[in-house]
Amino acid sequence: MPQNSLQIAQPTVRLEEPHDCTDSKDVLAVQSAIYESLVRYDVNLRYAPSLAKSWTVSDDARHWTFHLREEIKFHNGEPCDAEAVRYSLNRMAQPDMGATLGAPAVYHQYLQGMTIEIVDKYTVSLMLAEPMADLLDVLLSGYILPPKHSEKYGGDVKNNPVGSGPYQFEGFDGTTLHLKQNRAFKHYAPQYDQLIWHAVPDSAERVSRVERGKLNIATAVSPNTAVPSEQVHFTRSCGPTVYIFMFTCSRGPLQDARVRLALNLGVNRQAIIDEVLSGAGVPLRGFLSPVHFGANPAESSIRFDPEGAKALLKEAGYAQGVSLTLNSPTKLPNEAAHLSNVVAKQLQEIGVDLKIVYTEDRVAYANQVRLKEIQDMCVFDSSPLSTYRVLKEKVDSRFAGSWWQGYQNQTVESLLDQAQNTVDESEREQLYRSCYDHLCQDPPWLYLYNHELITAVSPKLKEWQLPKQGYWSPV
Repeated sequence: MPQNSLQIAQPTVRLEEPHDCTDSKDVLAVQSAIYESLVRYDVNLRYAPSLAKSWTVSDDARHWTFHLREEIKFHNGEPCDAEAVRYSLNRMAQPDMGATLGAPAVYHQYLQGMTIEIVDKYTVSLMLAEPMADLLDVLLSGYILPPKHSEKYGGDVKNNPVGSGPYQFEGFDGTTLHLKQNRAFKHYAPQYDQLIWHAVPDSAERVSRVERGKLNIATAVSPNTAVPSEQVHFTRSCGPTVYIFMFTCSRGPLQDARVRLALNLGVNRQAIIDEVLSGAGVPLRGFLSPVHFGANPAESSIRFDPEGAKALLKEAGYAQGVSLTLNSPTKLPNEAAHLSNVVAKQLQEIGVDLKIVYTEDRVAYANQVRLKEIQDMCVFDSSPLSTYRVLKEKVDSRFAGSWWQGYQNQTVESLLDQAQNTVDESEREQLYRSCYDHLCQDPPWLYLYNHELITAVSPKLKEWQLPKQGYWSPV
């Protein structure tokens, strides 16, 4: 193992367009080493300075001013200044950027109508078309790129990655990615001279390589291969992605909030986790993970109560039971088929007959969901760490985003409007807590679980913990 290098094994290693929207932990880990945004997450998932050393926002949450760290350069020597910020955010906002599986132009939805003014070389001012107190949630993904380099490579920027981050690209052979320390990086002292990522699809093999001293870290370890020894240590944390069944709320039995709540009371989440995930999960008590801004799982009314579920179904006119159809992929999540069958078996106990329709083509499945062509419900996940984005893209009927399935709740929408006009974080957090509580009483989805993220580390790193965002990062 090269001296003072960090060797990381992931299921996949790949380079992606930096301004596409992704929830892939494998991709985000690499991007966080190469690129910087104006802001980043701290250890508690609060905003911290990155390229911007400070910022201000107007009382109406529309006018933002960012003061940049000075004399920063990209890996290719271009200046990282206000002009680069304006170029990059305008690029991010384009309708042909921000694509994710089944959903085009994610960031354009938020940034269209934005104007950017260069105040001076290291100060940039943004004026938004409407209030957005959670703008930083979006800008966390707004990697700042060198304009000349990006124009030169156009659509192939992903294979020629240049940022201003603590590590710079050395080479990638399709399996192994080499980054070296950016010696000009000034924000903090990078810990390693070199980062090396290895694509190792098999969990047991990833663990074995750590055990044999070939690697320092192996991510996404399956529970049946997480066997501690003197040569390998395992860390466990709650992943931020929530695994759910999205309800079609615009037609059929699931138009009725009582039926939606009944299904949530009718599943035993811990039993599902034990059978489907071999115990490596955390029961989901609402529409957000416990690490999300505004989550309130301690006060959740979501629980296992089969008698309560039957009573709600009877009240809704389904005393003799109800038949529903579930759309399910066969991968992403990879446990989708097993999960679907286990949930169907549990729901039988409260009088729900669940028919399952599988789609093998995952892109086709995502488009089914985006085009609102699912039947009564579908297997899905919700991955943004932004509470605002989850509400806007999946819950708000006025926005009607790619993953929204006909749900309407005027109280939640009013709370979201208030939140977007509230720049005080503690006040905005309370508004999101109210959203959480309302969405427990009137759920748009069947809430299931978060994965427990298991990471294998070498003994010298046994004090290391996976960051709360769920992927390795340099800080």
